[in-house]
Amino acid sequence: MVSVGDAPEGIVYDARTGLVAVAVRDPDRLVLLDGQTLQITAEIPLAGHARHLQLVAPGGPVLVPEEDRNQLAVIALPTGSSPARTTLIRTGTSPHDATAVSGGYVTGNEFGRSITIARSGRAPQTVGGVEQPGGVIGLGDRVAVVDVKAYTLSTFAVDDGRRLALVDAGAGPTHGVRAADGSLLVADTRGNAVLTFDSGSLALRGHLALPGSPYGLAADPDHPLVWVTLTGRNQVVGIDVTGPRVVARLATVAQPDSVAVAPGSHTIWIAGQRAGVVQKLTR
Repeated sequence: MVSVGDAPEGIVYDARTGLVAVAVRDPDRLVLLDGQTLQITAEIPLAGHARHLQLVAPGGPVLVPEEDRNQLAVIALPTGSSPARTTLIRTGTSPHDATAVSGGYVTGNEFGRSITIARSGRAPQTVGGVEQPGGVIGLGDRVAVVDVKAYTLSTFAVDDGRRLALVDAGAGPTHGVRAADGSLLVADTRGNAVLTFDSGSLALRGHLALPGSPYGLAADPDHPLVWVTLTGRNQVVGIDVTGPRVVARLATVAQPDSVAVAPGSHTIWIAGQRAGVVQKLTR
């Protein structure tokens, strides 16, 4: 375990560089750690604060929505003699989460009642029709959006912003992730459950009761296993999505808002928001 700064929340692991990236505040910055030793290797200043991160692909970049600046920072991870590089994209109001799609990125603008689609060669397009977008999940030429206030899961076409499908998503959904088998998992935080959906039709495929306010999710890219933090119990559970069923349960530091996973699911990293730490766990 290592102290990283104030209120760490978003966290990702990159298997190619072996780096863990975590967003902290006061001052706002992206802290990079060696995934094995937890030694801090770099700190990248941010213009605003971020709560959620996504890794575009092995080797990066990392998507950092700067909520109070209404912009997305796309940060290339440092490799060898190449330093970290940042590209900024304007978004709607309060981008909460960001994901990669075909040819670009999408942000969910939590208090802007919109999503922003930013594709190469085009001006960013901000699309309404959502109440309070939380997690966003890239699906190639589509994006799935968890709507916290409307209690729904939607998909939108990234070429023109059309809504393609809309379903109910529990009693209080917040975030989602795509599992290795292609299914979508949504944390129903207030409903104390994890819901599994077909990524095409959005048909509900499974409902797993999970007391303890499930919140942060990370999917193993190599196996149909997703790790979910339980902020109400200071635990993280591993879910086999083919069930779905819980196959692992580990104690964590206080307020485990986010989790990152290494391919193979044996090593995970927790952002301990309350204590300002990153915790490494091995099962």
